[in-house]
Amino acid sequence: MQLTSEQIAILESFSNIKINAVAGSGKTTTLIEYAKSRPSNAKILYLVFNKAVKLEAKNKFEERGLSNVQVETAHSLAFKHIMWNSKYRLRKQEYSTSEIVEILSIQGNEEKHTEYVFANHVNKFMAYFCNSDKQKVQNLNYLDIVSDTKAMEFVRNNYDEIVKNVRILLKKMNDGVIACTHDFYLKKFQVSNPKLDFDYILFDEGQDTSPTMLDVFLKQTATKVIVGDTHQQIYSWRFAVNSLEKVDFEEYRLSTSFRFNQDIANLAMKFLEWKEAITGDFPIPILGKGSSTVIKTQAVIARTNLGLLLKAIEYVTERDTIQKIYFEGNINSYTYADDGASLYDVLNLYNDKRSFIRDKLISKMRSLKELEEYIEKTEDVQLKMMVEIVKEYGNEIPAIIKQLKEKHVEKKEDAEVIFSTVHRCKGMEYDTVLLVNDFVTLESTEKIIERNGEDEYKMDKLIEEINLLYVAVTRSRNSVYIFENSMPLGIPVSKHIRVLKEVEIQEDLIEMDDVRFGLKSKPYTVKAIRKTQEKDHQHWDSKLDDELTIMYCEGINLRDMTKHFGRTKAAIQSRIEKLELRELYGK
Repeated sequence: MQLTSEQIAILESFSNIKINAVAGSGKTTTLIEYAKSRPSNAKILYLVFNKAVKLEAKNKFEERGLSNVQVETAHSLAFKHIMWNSKYRLRKQEYSTSEIVEILSIQGNEEKHTEYVFANHVNKFMAYFCNSDKQKVQNLNYLDIVSDTKAMEFVRNNYDEIVKNVRILLKKMNDGVIACTHDFYLKKFQVSNPKLDFDYILFDEGQDTSPTMLDVFLKQTATKVIVGDTHQQIYSWRFAVNSLEKVDFEEYRLSTSFRFNQDIANLAMKFLEWKEAITGDFPIPILGKGSSTVIKTQAVIARTNLGLLLKAIEYVTERDTIQKIYFEGNINSYTYADDGASLYDVLNLYNDKRSFIRDKLISKMRSLKELEEYIEKTEDVQLKMMVEIVKEYGNEIPAIIKQLKEKHVEKKEDAEVIFSTVHRCKGMEYDTVLLVNDFVTLESTEKIIERNGEDEYKMDKLIEEINLLYVAVTRSRNSVYIFENSMPLGIPVSKHIRVLKEVEIQEDLIEMDDVRFGLKSKPYTVKAIRKTQEKDHQHWDSKLDDELTIMYCEGINLRDMTKHFGRTKAAIQSRIEKLELRELYGK
């Protein structure tokens, strides 16, 4: 293969270097060529992001005859050093909030569910510490990552006790009293100050590495190469940092993308320009040399689980043409929170069917409102999204999820449409991409900067929101569909960039692949969904109850009722059950 001048410069380097590589620029190929150019007896470690990438990279190195390269993830490397032949038992998933309550024997007080709020913060603080480069819990300030006012007040009032319980929990893992988590053994690996026997260490996805692993990497005597894309940092919620900005190595660049064309490159650069008002830095030019014309894989990519589920629900409930769909990361991962709570648990709480609730935490809540109060004090984003879905679709959820599962295929290549959030499709590529309408826009970006420009924490979050747009757009090899309100200024519509109207789609842009995408349907917006929920908590008076009863008896459909009352389907169904209209009128 013919290497670019940028790639050749990297191969000719012999010191510690960092490589800022745009999406689709051939990072793995470059690192393979780098390894090939080193002495054949050199010991080389290649650190990658996850298991799937590890297996793929391992095969590529073996195909090139590079048996001197050992491919590992941070966790697989730490596992070999800490877990093998040890006293430790491994737990595959993180501890849930309710399990933390039991393990630490946390007692509540007169306030509702204090023990669960407390345990939630203990769990988060432990994760924060395990992903940090600090040696002791006391060296971190947990308040640095708490933003909600109510959550901050709770943490301040209980800070010393939270710290104490984090240390107790870690000691129980260290002593083998309870099984340890993946975060724990990675942390133990770091504090043990390991000396790795390699001549070269190649560290991929450097823009999203944990301070824990970065600390291990920087302390090694090997020649170090760290590669990543500054604009693809999207895991700060897991305490990742952009190491490319933190290491003082000579910088090299890979600015040519072999994945997508120049139209998509221009769109990606326009999004990155939004960050200029925050950072003062102008993005480097991206050269798009992708020339794919085949349209086989079509993906719908959303910012959030909520946005993706709503769009997927729209597909299966409003059109029959799509029969085969696929969810990146397994469809079940979109209906379960990390700590085990499910969408069905929230729905059963909504319906007051307590005997069906499996999650211990949710079973302790007396109402959906109580759960929302808990969410405010803990900033539990996943539970918040589940509540929003339940509010919107209510008792339709089981049937809808059943439909989704019936259309879900095992092999991605068999799907007509692939659904994914940005986080789950990182590293993936598709022929055509449609962005769900739940990303940050230029208008919202400008408003956030105007109101919070001095708040460094909020600006970092905003930068990551823009990065999510960049990552989503650069998954495409051929074309991108984007809603009008998200379209940056100065980008012309072309066969590779299709703009969708907020309310009505331009008919001259509708082609066969557009129909497969289901673009004649209503666009999704979080704002629109939340607006329909504004009246849900307002009081139903006798006049409204009479109107609802009459409409019910006349057989008016649920959709027309929601329009009439300005409330969600879930709210209407709840009131129908409250008034026992089905029992009284037999419909």
